[in-house]
Amino acid sequence: MRAKAPVIAVLGAGSWGTALALQLDRSGSSSILWGRDAEHISQIRLTCRNHRYLPDIEIPGSIELESDILAAVKAADHVLIVTPSYAFAATIKQFRKELTPGQGVAWACKGFEPGSGRLLHQVAAELLPPETPLAIVTGPSFAKEVAMELPTAVTVAGSDSSFTNTIAAALHGSRFRAYTSDDMVGAELGGAVKNVMAVATGICDGMKLGDNARAALITRGLAEMMRLGIAMHAKPETLMGLAGAGDLILTCTGDLSRNRQLGLLLGEGDTLSQALDKIGQVVEGVNSAAEVQRLAEQHNIKMPISKQVNGIIHTGWNPVEGVARLLAREQKAEYGD
Repeated sequence: MRAKAPVIAVLGAGSWGTALALQLDRSGSSSILWGRDAEHISQIRLTCRNHRYLPDIEIPGSIELESDILAAVKAADHVLIVTPSYAFAATIKQFRKELTPGQGVAWACKGFEPGSGRLLHQVAAELLPPETPLAIVTGPSFAKEVAMELPTAVTVAGSDSSFTNTIAAALHGSRFRAYTSDDMVGAELGGAVKNVMAVATGICDGMKLGDNARAALITRGLAEMMRLGIAMHAKPETLMGLAGAGDLILTCTGDLSRNRQLGLLLGEGDTLSQALDKIGQVVEGVNSAAEVQRLAEQHNIKMPISKQVNGIIHTGWNPVEGVARLLAREQKAEYGD
């Protein structure tokens, strides 16, 4: 007999949270979609559309809508956080006292804790009861395409195999494959570092430097990701898989990527504030650029592309000069020091 599908509280009613709530519903799980803006939730309930983020997608009545985070968590078997990474810790603090034994916490946020460079599973482990099962949902996945039921594959990496399998099974469907892993470091690192590389690739394309340059940036960006991953004890196969190379390729080449959009605008001459105003949503690569640079220095790892992106975003370096600095680096072997 098939086990009863779990009830999942999806915390975050943006595009990705809405898309994952839709996927859970399609796959036979019950989903409760929570948003902090009560008026936004009321609008979704009234129109059966998330007009702010996914206006063309109908939201079925089988998805429960909630603006009270404690009510959402209490009614669920497990929690799936889908907020920007800067809001991750604050979101956990709102509901952690309501968790019951066996209730797991997963997330689909891609980034670092601002100011510390910590991966989100380290933040969660510090804030939640020690027995809480943890998992991350990551990989090459644009919210709009998931909402449209286009084929997608992701990785669910967790600290508890039973909980990891539960979340993967809850999401898995005929057009949405969910693979499992136990490498949370690699899964989170890949999902965060690729944001920085997508900004770099967008800058390259915004400056019209050509396909050769884009391919070089993606490939050398993967090399930087691998170097940092080895230093942080991630599994190489994770970074060569969906959570690393897969997400990197998608985010660097797909125009739905907000990180790529930011790079394009910077490469075309916009300032950071002008570019962010045009995009109108959180761009994780802005914070990730600073934290990747922090980790590179901490582990004494050379990450020249990441360094230039951080300088362009946070120090006001000119993109043209940043590209020139990359090209002026000394000749060396492709692999090894």
